[in-house]
Amino acid sequence: MTNEITKESLKQFDEDNNNNWTSLNAVANNGFLAASENKTTVNNNRAFSIELKTKDVTDQKRSGRCWMFAALNSMRHDIIKKSNLPQNFQLSQSYTFFWDKLEKSNYFYNNIIATANKPLDDRKVSFLLETPQQDGGQWDMICAIIEKYGIVPRTVMPETFNSANSDEINTLLNKKLRKDAIQLRKLVKEADDKEINKFKQAKLTEVYRILVLAFGKPVEKFDFEYKDADNNYHIDRNLTPKSFYDKYIGWNLQDYVSIINAPTSDKKYNHTYTVEFLGNVVGGRQVKHLNVDIEDFKKLAIKQLQDGQPVWFGCDVLQESDRQLGIMDLNTYDKDNLLNINLSSMSKAERLDYHESLMTHAMLLTGVDLVDGKPTKWKVENSWGKKVGDKGYFVMSNEWLEEYCYQIVIRKDLLPNSLRKAQEEKPEMLKPWDPMGALA
Repeated sequence: MTNEITKESLKQFDEDNNNNWTSLNAVANNGFLAASENKTTVNNNRAFSIELKTKDVTDQKRSGRCWMFAALNSMRHDIIKKSNLPQNFQLSQSYTFFWDKLEKSNYFYNNIIATANKPLDDRKVSFLLETPQQDGGQWDMICAIIEKYGIVPRTVMPETFNSANSDEINTLLNKKLRKDAIQLRKLVKEADDKEINKFKQAKLTEVYRILVLAFGKPVEKFDFEYKDADNNYHIDRNLTPKSFYDKYIGWNLQDYVSIINAPTSDKKYNHTYTVEFLGNVVGGRQVKHLNVDIEDFKKLAIKQLQDGQPVWFGCDVLQESDRQLGIMDLNTYDKDNLLNINLSSMSKAERLDYHESLMTHAMLLTGVDLVDGKPTKWKVENSWGKKVGDKGYFVMSNEWLEEYCYQIVIRKDLLPNSLRKAQEEKPEMLKPWDPMGALA
């Protein structure tokens, strides 16, 4: 049954709202968020019973590299402590950005070849063409890059205009990848594997040239020259990106696993999942998630913080959060009272199922406040610079974490035996558009 909106309908709308527009000026002049801001009920206390040592926050600028920044920042905590480096030391996000975009281009070409016999309006082909590559990613994807290419200090490969402002490079690169996809789909029908691979290699050469122009050429060898926090001079010569990683970070990335909380009916707890077409390095590490209930999710995060290590996490950062104050709290805004509409009754599972929420941003947990052994709030290290929050640090209520956090990365040895065993299972394949495939 379809009914149009009539003059009588409009009259009824006014009558049903009692012609009460007392909030009109507040919303029209300030917007919905400012008009509903609820500063009196939000907990902005920034004292934490467990808190890692603070360091200067990083700034991803106008790029979508939060997942990469959060991962490198977690390692940065370690190298600063081990090598007595200044608090402003950074690992090169431009270096890993370069290799991620090259690998994502190859990943796209391979998926276009694999789906070339499907019609253009096939949902999987449409999914691939919608965004051939982008800035976002997940934990396993940065691990795949580091395992293959290593990392370098930021002084060795600094930021460029394009790494800090990625719209231009993304628009250019996606246009090129879509154009190449036209020919690749034709070649699959008309040519042999040798000709297809020759074409793909030529196109990757062009991508490489674009990326060198955008970010600079990644180094193969370098000297690590620095002054430590006590102003002592050091130089370590003839390092490669992989030897630098091994010597100064030394983590076995296979020991770090993705834990998710996805309470939807299609995903059992204590089972593992992967997502079709989700990845960046062909032949590299597979994205793999272990789904657990929210209580286990929080216990694991607390355990890693108690062990002195930050926790990479993915969340839906724009939900009920105040960017400027650095507050993530379910009471940040009272839109229900402002609008006289119930918007807050959706469950976490319903928000995922009905496309209201998914992972949009990755940061670090660097503290937690425990009262009688239970978390009440969490300290968050963001990568939006010092001008937001408390010098770049946010406070997140426990209730907000329960509703809008979807992923954490935990050392495997901190898992109880039952979860460790579950994590080793072969993952179930989810569809490419599953919300657990969202890129932070």
